[in-house]
Amino acid sequence: MPEVDAVMAAIVGAAGLEPTLAAARAGKKVMLANKEVLVMAGELFMRAVREYGASLLPVDSEHNAIFQSLPGDFERGLPQCGVQKILLTASGGPFRNTPLADLANVTPDQACAHPNWVMGRKISVDSATMMNKGLEVIEARWLFDAPPEMIQVVVHPQSVIHSAVQYVDGSVLAQLGNPDMRTPIAYAMAWPERIAAGVEPLDLFKIARLDFVEPDFERFRCLQLAYEVLREGGTAPAILNAANEVAVAAFLDGKLPFLGIAQLDEAVLQALPAGPEGSLADVLAADAEARQIAHKMVRERCFA
Repeated sequence: MPEVDAVMAAIVGAAGLEPTLAAARAGKKVMLANKEVLVMAGELFMRAVREYGASLLPVDSEHNAIFQSLPGDFERGLPQCGVQKILLTASGGPFRNTPLADLANVTPDQACAHPNWVMGRKISVDSATMMNKGLEVIEARWLFDAPPEMIQVVVHPQSVIHSAVQYVDGSVLAQLGNPDMRTPIAYAMAWPERIAAGVEPLDLFKIARLDFVEPDFERFRCLQLAYEVLREGGTAPAILNAANEVAVAAFLDGKLPFLGIAQLDEAVLQALPAGPEGSLADVLAADAEARQIAHKMVRERCFA
């Protein structure tokens, strides 16, 4: 059997960490569709990519768009390439205009009804809380070696501009296209070439308009939490990710209200101090302890 040179890392959640890290240590071309790998162990994973000569290509539509909009030698440093800011677009999910008072009554089916993308239930809920975008902020920090202050989330309801890069000369380079995951998958598979992906060409006349607004951090507390743990560092992002996986599962099972997701995430972060991300064992231990605390809080309803 011929040796496999490339792998698509698409296992959902924390379960994807160890096999994806193993692929990097084997020096493979890793097409990364699992953001939790970099959220939980970004420093460890990027070190493995460098030390073992692996190639890393982002498949998330936003990070794939950023990758396409950056110069080919961006690894020498974003400031050295004239990059001023990474503009990470977000649809805002199904509740970007819902009155805050109505969010308390959101059902799982409503939260999973994304206006632009067809996704699994877990990632759909993360999009509704904008935790998904928060995890993508952390992912972008490691993929592009960008500090938190260089990553700006822009709510763009049409999901036509998948993300952009702002340069010091005033230029903004963006990747546009219909919201279809076949495009970033095809780009990663064929890179540095391009192949047909079966995606309908973008019709700018049909779109007619593009809207952009700042994210509401009061409405989307999960996004704010992601920025906070990114600045804290260590195992804090792994703790947030673990708590959120438990919270979303509890919400989908009817054991937690929609607004309880962010409340539980924050309560676990307060209950479990972050430690250094010294090894994979440290990350996995923080993940396990955070899950244990989160499950206990769900059972006892002692987090709100």
